[in-house]
Amino acid sequence: MTAVRIDRWLWAARFFKTRSLAKSAVEGGKVHADGKRVKPSKELRLGQTLEIRRGDLVQTVVVQELSQQRGPAIEAQALYTETSESIELRELRKSTRRMERAGLTVPSSRPDKKDRRALAQLRDLDQSWQQAPDT
Repeated sequence: MTAVRIDRWLWAARFFKTRSLAKSAVEGGKVHADGKRVKPSKELRLGQTLEIRRGDLVQTVVVQELSQQRGPAIEAQALYTETSESIELRELRKSTRRMERAGLTVPSSRPDKKDRRALAQLRDLDQSWQQAPDT
């Protein structure tokens, strides 16, 4: 087998639950092959790079094997390798979501003078609260 339809391969590699979902994702521009938007009937070859967007998750994978049949998850994972940049971005996004859920946000810039004064007041308040005698 030298080539396989991209929608069939995405389904066989378990990126999408059904082939129709894979087809609609490709038609919707959620899948790019070698940096270009493709159609569902595009023939996929070994070594091609795919960028797959599912929700806010973007995965960049390199095709290692071709398959038209959906098999077990272990076999599906052998069909591709994810790039290291994609893994790093996914892990970074995962940790950012965890922090946001916990109520923490990463500031976009250094604090200005007003923010530094507010932080100093909080620090002083915290120290005075710790030093207060228990009643």
